[in-house]
Amino acid sequence: MAKIFCIANQKGGVGKTTTAINLSAGLALLDQRVLLIDLDPQGNSTMGSGIDKHQVESSVYQVLIGHNTIKKSKYHSKSGGYDVVPANRNLAGAEIELVDFDGRETLLRKAIEEVLDDYDFILIDCPPALSLLTLNGLCAANGVIVPMQCEYFALEGLSDLVNSIKQVHANLNADLKVIGLLRVMFDPRMALQTQVSDQLIKHFGDKVFSTIIPRNVRLAEAPSYGVPGVVYDKNSRGAKAYVAFGAEMIERIKTL
Repeated sequence: MAKIFCIANQKGGVGKTTTAINLSAGLALLDQRVLLIDLDPQGNSTMGSGIDKHQVESSVYQVLIGHNTIKKSKYHSKSGGYDVVPANRNLAGAEIELVDFDGRETLLRKAIEEVLDDYDFILIDCPPALSLLTLNGLCAANGVIVPMQCEYFALEGLSDLVNSIKQVHANLNADLKVIGLLRVMFDPRMALQTQVSDQLIKHFGDKVFSTIIPRNVRLAEAPSYGVPGVVYDKNSRGAKAYVAFGAEMIERIKTL
């Protein structure tokens, strides 16, 4: 049965989508069956996986409103080796439409049930806000992976996110927990980043993943080619780090 993880952070520009794409591809390289669900109306995980969001016949929007199933809405990323439930701008209107649905926070969880045995990992790329879409992701997940930059404002955003996760855990999803904090776009030459990294380890201990994702231009270039960074340049530091992160995730779920 699949383990379901949200990749979430209320702060934008912290590498959520880069992490979603490259963790999916890294796990696929390690012979794991992976489904990536794009819950962001921008559809960046979709495009970065080599799937044209403008051409898809069915997306996560149709899944949420009950017009289609995940099995009929998934596409295979040839470049990444994993399956994707795509997103596009149709999803932007879902927030308003879903307000009138019964159990609107758990629509995604119910939809995922039919494919739980088809995958080892289901990853959900959430938008950068605590919206109804993000809430659906949190209600469906076993845990949250939090990518974050080691900067001062990131620490403030982290406390808000942890409080939100606690509220969802208490009221909607008792299984939800923070799986770990992933340090991304890390530059050891910057003293502040090293200091914040040390603070994270001091306060969160083993909740901080040992893998660190370095700032890497090859990871930034890859989405424009519709290819995950771990495939675009498998010898780059960023690619190697994400494959190592995939291996760490496989080990970590054994202890959950």
